[in-house]
Amino acid sequence: METGEGADGPGGPGLGCASFNQDSTSLAVGTKTGYRLFSVTSVDKLDCIHESDTPDVYIVERLFSSSLVVVVSQALPRRMNVYHFKKGTEICNYSYSNSILAVRLNRQRLVVCLEESVYIHNIKDMKLLKTLLNTPSNPSGLCALSTNHANSYLAYPGSATIGEIIIYDANNLSTVTMIPAHDSPLAAITFNASGTKLASASERGTVIRVFTIPEGLRLFEFRRGMKRYVNISSLSFSPDAQFLCASSNTETVHIFKLEQHGPGGEEDSPTWSAYVGKMFSAASSYLPAQVSGMMCQDRAFATVRLQVAGQRNVCTLATIQKLPRLLVASSDGQLFIYNVDPQDGGECALVKTHRWAGERVEEEVDELFGVEEEHETGEAEGAAPPPQPCQSYAAAATAAAAMPTTTTGPVSATLTGYSEDGGARKGEVIPEHEFAAGPVCLDDETEFPPINWCRDGSRGGKERRT
Repeated sequence: METGEGADGPGGPGLGCASFNQDSTSLAVGTKTGYRLFSVTSVDKLDCIHESDTPDVYIVERLFSSSLVVVVSQALPRRMNVYHFKKGTEICNYSYSNSILAVRLNRQRLVVCLEESVYIHNIKDMKLLKTLLNTPSNPSGLCALSTNHANSYLAYPGSATIGEIIIYDANNLSTVTMIPAHDSPLAAITFNASGTKLASASERGTVIRVFTIPEGLRLFEFRRGMKRYVNISSLSFSPDAQFLCASSNTETVHIFKLEQHGPGGEEDSPTWSAYVGKMFSAASSYLPAQVSGMMCQDRAFATVRLQVAGQRNVCTLATIQKLPRLLVASSDGQLFIYNVDPQDGGECALVKTHRWAGERVEEEVDELFGVEEEHETGEAEGAAPPPQPCQSYAAAATAAAAMPTTTTGPVSATLTGYSEDGGARKGEVIPEHEFAAGPVCLDDETEFPPINWCRDGSRGGKERRT
């Protein structure tokens, strides 16, 4: 799962953007002096797997754990560069009519968002498939693309004044539905890993809603708070979509649980809080609609108290070394890793703090518990197990001991990406500053389809290749 900062990224010293890749195994950071890619498959180590001296980067997106990375810099804000970072070569670059505000990608599509238009490319050959012109003004480049390429839905604002969400099928290139999500303009949207749920928050930042996709029916409504409006900067589902985390400009990160209810509307495992909730729901039928709605909204299942408030950050939920974790990358250049109790929730325990600065990554350790066992189970960056079906995020903690050799979900899927021999076995080498006549394939063709470039390939639309 991916959560990015886009053009309006963190405002810390020298930090232009921070984003997790689609399965939360990698963190990409753009700064005034270049960009870096870090592996986050281990708690105790933050390995820098690539760094570039491209200055003033404000968008950097990596495709899963492959070698494909998309970069946009402030020096050329209208140009998108696609690189094979392990070989140090450029695959292609495209220029657009206005500044690029966001880039989203999965194994099937690459989406470029401008303020009033959206471009959809076929990621296999980077051909432009569709241009959505005259979209509502979207100065922050807010958009979301499902990471499941078989369910490749795109979401973007349908209005500049209210919280309407357009759901667009990026595979079939057709509009699916419009969701009237909020009364205020949108601030954050994200899909779950399978592309069957969408979470959204408005600029008020008090209510977070979850909808079914593609139907657009409301499933859950969570209340972040009532005392003040906040700027929600990041939303992210857990791999199995049982939890949703939200971070803002406050010191608190909230984790909500998407409770599964039985046929009678009761929880499978009734608790005192569930009983009280049932009583409130019964009483709400006698109250005004506005009060009734507030009473029916669920509160946070777990929380994190950050050390500093007022900083923009990006968060994600992942299973690292067989345990559920919350990762928070802040605008002051720190990555916080917390343990999450999927059974009881509550205050999450800080396990480790990583800091990147200067020429190397500095580590500041907060080992509270469990780190010694994680040393024995950590996966190396070079390991390349095949992707496996995502196990329940909530069950990860209790099932860890019973599965000594089985990885859960996508957390340990660290793939080598493009073939390190330059594609000699399955394709042709990309010449410097030009494109190969034949396909450039990956070692694992099931992880990402080959990119094909033809010298005589044509281009359509208003964008151009430079």
